[in-house]
Amino acid sequence: MLEQTRWAPPMPFLETLLFNQIASFTLVLARVGALIMTAPIYSSPAIPMRIRAMLAVSITLLVSPLVSGSPPEDMTHLLTFGRYIISEALIGFLLGFGITLLLSGIQVTGQIISQLGGTAIADVFDPTLETNVSIYSQFFYFLTLAMFVLLDGHLMMMDALLDTYTWLPLGKASLGTSYVEAIVTLLSQSFLLGIRAAAPAMTALLLATLVLGLIGRTMPQINILAVGFGVNSLLTLGCLFTTIGAIAWAFPQQAGATLDLIRDALHDSMAPT
Repeated sequence: MLEQTRWAPPMPFLETLLFNQIASFTLVLARVGALIMTAPIYSSPAIPMRIRAMLAVSITLLVSPLVSGSPPEDMTHLLTFGRYIISEALIGFLLGFGITLLLSGIQVTGQIISQLGGTAIADVFDPTLETNVSIYSQFFYFLTLAMFVLLDGHLMMMDALLDTYTWLPLGKASLGTSYVEAIVTLLSQSFLLGIRAAAPAMTALLLATLVLGLIGRTMPQINILAVGFGVNSLLTLGCLFTTIGAIAWAFPQQAGATLDLIRDALHDSMAPT
C-alpha cells in the first residue's frame, strides 16, 4: 500500500522573508506615494491619477530592494504597522507639500500686484486650487514652476527622498511636533517670499497712488479715477519685468532654505533607538 504524502507547511523563514518584503514595499510606497501626490509637477491635475499611481509604484519597485534588508520590528502588530505607514506618508507629504507651499507664495505676489494695479477683475480658473485667481498670480506661478524645473527641482526632490532612507530608515520616524513647526515655518517663509517678490511693484504702485491723490486734490477738474486706472495699469506692466527679476533672485535662495528646513525637521523626527 502506497503511503500518502503529507502536505508540509511552508518554512517559517520563507514566510517571514516574504512578509517582510511585502511590508517593506508597502512602507516605501507610502513615502513615495505621498511625495508624488503632493509635490509640484508630479501632483499636477493634468497628469491622470493612473499615471501618477504607476509612477509611484515604479519608483517603489526601484527603491524597495535597497531598503528592504533591514525592515522595522513588530510589523506583525496591526497598530504598529499602521503607525509605520502614517509616519512614512508624513515624510513624503512634508517633502512634497513643503515645496508646494513655497510655490504658492508666488501667487501672493500676483494677488498683491493685481489688487494695487486695479486688474483684480481679470481672474482665471486655477485647476490646481479649483478656484479663480488673478492672471498675474497664474503667470508668476507658471514662471516659478518653469524656473523650478530649470533648476532641476523635481530631481532634487527625488534625491532628497532617497537621502532620507540613509539617515531615516523604515520605521525610524516618530510622530512629533517637528512636522507642525516645519509647516508653520514654511507658511511664513512662503508669505515672506511673496512679499519680497512684490516689493518693487508694490512700492511703485503705492507711490503712484499717492501722486495721483495729490494731483486730484490740487486739480479737481481732472477725473482722477479714469486717469488713475490707466496709469496704474501701465505702471503695473512696467513693473512686471522688475517683479520677474525679484522672483528670479529670491526663489532659488528660498528653495534651498526650504529643503534644509525640511531635512532638519525630518532629522528631529527620528525615533530614539
